[in-house]
Amino acid sequence: MSKPEIEFTPITDIDYTLCPGDNPLIKERILAADPVGGVATRILRYEPGADSTELGVQKHEFWEEVYIIEGSFHDLSLDRTFVAGEFACRPPGMPHGPWRTDDGVTTYEVRYHARAED
Repeated sequence: MSKPEIEFTPITDIDYTLCPGDNPLIKERILAADPVGGVATRILRYEPGADSTELGVQKHEFWEEVYIIEGSFHDLSLDRTFVAGEFACRPPGMPHGPWRTDDGVTTYEVRYHARAED
């Protein structure tokens, strides 16, 4: 299975939902997802004061590309703050986070599996 076919549509028609971990300050707007493969395109929103320490360091079995649309957040493991306009491309297994933000952050993320020949 793959992500669905979607023609241009306002993303404001898609509600934010709580991310796994149920932190009320961390929400996602799933734009397109593969329900079987577990990959997605989403808008992720950390409200001001959000902290994902309880989730620990994250590692995924898929590629993840992240662009910060607005705001900033601090990677607690790296002790580095990342801001709007910055981009990350994480291969499967790359550790990242946990994160904290004082002013809030919104990111655009694309997740996908590697091709068999990679």
